[in-house]
Amino acid sequence: MKYNFISNTIFSKLVAVTLLLGGLFGCNDDFLEEKPLDFLSPENTYTEASGIKLGINGLHNYLRDALYYGGDAIVYFYSSMADVSYNGENPGGVTYEVLTPTNSLFYKLWNNMYMLISRSNELLLYIDDEATTGWESAGQQAMYKGEVLFFRAYAYRLLASFYGDIPLVTEAVSTPKTDFVRTPLKEVYAQVENDLLFATQHLPDPGKEDEKGRITKGAAFQLLSEVYLQAGEYQKAVDASTHVIEDFGYRLMTERFGSTNDVFGTGDVFLDLFAYGNQNLNENKEAIWVAQFAANLSDGGGKNNGPRRHGPRYYSLGNDPAGYTCILGELIDGKYTGYTDTLSRPVSWSRPTYYVTHKVWESDWDNDMRNAPHNIKRTFYFQNPESPYNGQAIDFSLWGSYETNGRNQMKDTCNYIYPYWIGKVGDPCHVQAEPLRSGAGYTWKDCYFMRLAETYLNRAEAYIQLGEMQKAADDINVVRSRANAKPITASDVSIDYLLDERVRELYTEEIRDVVLRRTGKFLEYLRKYNDNPQAPAMNVRDYNILWPIPQTEIDATGGALTQNPGYN
Repeated sequence: MKYNFISNTIFSKLVAVTLLLGGLFGCNDDFLEEKPLDFLSPENTYTEASGIKLGINGLHNYLRDALYYGGDAIVYFYSSMADVSYNGENPGGVTYEVLTPTNSLFYKLWNNMYMLISRSNELLLYIDDEATTGWESAGQQAMYKGEVLFFRAYAYRLLASFYGDIPLVTEAVSTPKTDFVRTPLKEVYAQVENDLLFATQHLPDPGKEDEKGRITKGAAFQLLSEVYLQAGEYQKAVDASTHVIEDFGYRLMTERFGSTNDVFGTGDVFLDLFAYGNQNLNENKEAIWVAQFAANLSDGGGKNNGPRRHGPRYYSLGNDPAGYTCILGELIDGKYTGYTDTLSRPVSWSRPTYYVTHKVWESDWDNDMRNAPHNIKRTFYFQNPESPYNGQAIDFSLWGSYETNGRNQMKDTCNYIYPYWIGKVGDPCHVQAEPLRSGAGYTWKDCYFMRLAETYLNRAEAYIQLGEMQKAADDINVVRSRANAKPITASDVSIDYLLDERVRELYTEEIRDVVLRRTGKFLEYLRKYNDNPQAPAMNVRDYNILWPIPQTEIDATGGALTQNPGYN
């Protein structure tokens, strides 16, 4: 059987052209039928199991790059619209004032997730087609189907959080279609639940997957728990999280492991978790699902721009108080590069708020290993052998008052120097490309889509919503104990405390908007903690809890797809 697909988002603006071409060439002569033979297409790739696997590889690659690569990478960019960070390079430029239905800056989540859904539906069609050959067994066929359903569920979970009611598309679109409408969230969540329940039954157990990075039952139960939290099904969220915690041999790492490049000489197990090469080790029992960023290879690979996004633009500091260049950087071939291979070349697209850099650490500043200097770099040093300030800590008071020293306080503290999560997103002294720019702000180390510490905090969240505070405290204390932080009691537990703990453990890893919405804290936390100096609270308005449907998508349906309140 031959299928023809609209290879774009679900609301393709090429529909009218497609209809026209169909009318012009609508005959049955075989010689007019396109038969791709010398390039990959669904018709010559997805008809065998080996081709289906290639398609699933494509889903992995597509989601990885959408979440982690580029200036508008979803994990990094959208966290800068929450309580934990803002754009340090341009604080007043990326705020909720520019969140409009026509601003293409915010299309990526919608477009990429519906593209992921479209590609998943296409694969599912061929997986279920009796004409598809090459299956080793019915079990393999069901496993591949479960992996594809996982990706579709992942996309719908994000879309539902950001947009509310959304079009639910569960079949491949093979003919022009312009009548998409919004489906109630209850129906969307029901479909996602069914997809993930199938996945939990047919995916392999952790350790039995074909390759590192592929989806397992553990990841499916983890995503299911997050969907249940989002849907308000808290006991189901507890049950799904418990499967992850108890059934598959996962455990928090509590002792040093791996081959960490411990350039500071003061490392710990938390540093090991994020060091290059440690995420996929068999001894790493905390990893549930890891995004694979292959090494910088001439024939491909993948890169993560976490350092570029999160780190401060230290190399733009200018001159020190004595008039010498503040940072000379590495000496290569007799010339100073201006960059250091410990810090890479950050840009400051996600500058952490005071809530993240200081407030959440107040009770355990010195003993919580997650706040250790090798995990969060708070002190930077002048680096110029000719300067009398060489080797001294950079302190902006050395230049005198801002009224007289000619410096820009906003640039100094929002863009140039601030606490840097160097252990998590940095890759100290491990430059794989562009050595003259110390890696150019990119890293090829793998990163966690999911790890067990988050599972404990997810289950704690569900217990809080169920009023079971002691159980919530127990789960939170599992995470805090590993970090050498003081244990808490049931009386300490609240959603607010949980959100603080998620910052301590998961900052830079999770999409914070999703967590704030499902806990009902989105507006409160933005207004309380986002201290953007040029746009306090990111200029958020009440209706910004949900994002606008892109106007292009509404136009493509002739208005059948309606807009979220406040954006009309």
